[in-house]
Amino acid sequence: MVTNTSGKKKTAVARATVSDGKGRVRINSTPVELVDPEMSRLKMLEPFRIAGDDLRDDVDVDIDVSGGGFAGQADAARTAIARGLVEHLNDAELRDSFMEFDRSLLVNDVRQRESKKWGGPGARARYQKSYR
Repeated sequence: MVTNTSGKKKTAVARATVSDGKGRVRINSTPVELVDPEMSRLKMLEPFRIAGDDLRDDVDVDIDVSGGGFAGQADAARTAIARGLVEHLNDAELRDSFMEFDRSLLVNDVRQRESKKWGGPGARARYQKSYR
């Protein structure tokens, strides 16, 4: 059985395919062990630590991530993996443990960057004005 899920964070989008297998986790066709920086790798593998590492040996996860930076991509991949595991295993207890640990494992973070406006260097900041 194959399950397709997705996760988003800022402008990063991750699409995960979870299938029965031997514990392979690939990010953009690269083994997750080779992902740098290490914090991103740990964040992506968080769902397996919560669910139990014995679960990882039963499934293969392929993730395609695009957009955003490394931190946003890690968060998007983490959400996609967690959703994929819950949907693939159809496990309510696993879903509850993910929700109890961190809601963003199963729910996308909807926050986006506020767009820049005229009259200043950013969204809210204004250029200084001089009276003399």
